[in-house]
Amino acid sequence: MVLLALTADHHDLDLGTLELLSSQVTGLGAELVASGAALGAVTLATCNRVELYLDTATPEAARADGLAGLERRAGPRATAGLRLWTDRPAIEHLFAVTAGLESMVVGEREIVGQVRTALADAHAARLTTPLLEAAFQNASRVSRDVEARTGLGAAGRSMVAVALDIAGADLAADWSALRTLLVGTGSYAGASLAALRERGVRDVQVHSGSGRAHAFAERHGARPAPDLVAALAEVHLVVACSGVGGVPLSARRLSDARAGSGRPLVVVDLALAHDVEPAVADLPGVRLVTMRDVAAHAPDAGEPARAARADVAAAAARFETDRRVRAWDVRIVAARAQVLAALPDDPDGLAAARRRAHTQMHGPTARARAAARVGDETAYEEALAELSALVTAAFS
Repeated sequence: MVLLALTADHHDLDLGTLELLSSQVTGLGAELVASGAALGAVTLATCNRVELYLDTATPEAARADGLAGLERRAGPRATAGLRLWTDRPAIEHLFAVTAGLESMVVGEREIVGQVRTALADAHAARLTTPLLEAAFQNASRVSRDVEARTGLGAAGRSMVAVALDIAGADLAADWSALRTLLVGTGSYAGASLAALRERGVRDVQVHSGSGRAHAFAERHGARPAPDLVAALAEVHLVVACSGVGGVPLSARRLSDARAGSGRPLVVVDLALAHDVEPAVADLPGVRLVTMRDVAAHAPDAGEPARAARADVAAAAARFETDRRVRAWDVRIVAARAQVLAALPDDPDGLAAARRRAHTQMHGPTARARAAARVGDETAYEEALAELSALVTAAFS
């Protein structure tokens, strides 16, 4: 089986094109599995990346069908920046993404939860395979190990933290005195609320078009805001992270809510499917902070990032080695079984014959497994030939 990844992120495409891809990629993995092009599929779509991981026995067909499906949904412009990864490079890329090395803010930790969610969603849809499960579970484990060894997460900042740093510079006020509105109740809403609390924000209202604001507010000690316009009229900071599209914060709505108010307002839009209309930036007294601003202010993770990349590369190499050893061991086990099956049918001498067989099989078995670890196909085939030759040997 081959692990194939089709990926695009903020390095390859502008955020508008990524938003289009993200909105159209849903369902493509299931379609490829249903058609037989792939055995399994996991889709990872975040605020700055869209990635489709496929387990396939026909990588060329899966690649062609995947590209065709994306182009059919989003157009050729959206697929022009796609990158293709196969097997070990795909694993290394997944590990790097999960460790936060490919994020706008290098070292951000929100991505780990997003990777876990992507696997859980695929599992619930019965789209995973043992290879995909192993790859994604190892990615989470490698991310934890990288963080523990290099301190990458401490060296970088979360995307939410960078956005709030930018907002704080404009607000120029005591965080504890700020009235804040959170739009959305998903994973970024939780991270945003935690970051606000760390800065000392006490007054947080929560609005959600899905109707989940009351439950979210009750869990997190915030206040539900059923009337968005009324809430907008009284706050200093808005953090929008629902990501459901539809632009709930239009310039007109915000202008109406602020009529007659000279209070400065900072609006942070952390959603890939924008929650905030770009024209909001043109309103008097309003500062709009977008993902582009976050990317421009992202800190350099420096040496921790370099050490993390080395760790990720080593982990990917180990994963690929273990995977190859398991795959090649199938033929080794089968060859050993054939040798034992060919022993003389003599109950009195069978135990002694089996001991001699195991002794003679030890050398070629060890050589075959050593060859598997380094990927030496020639040495592997030679060792298998030695094992097969023992089938005709006389164990008496």
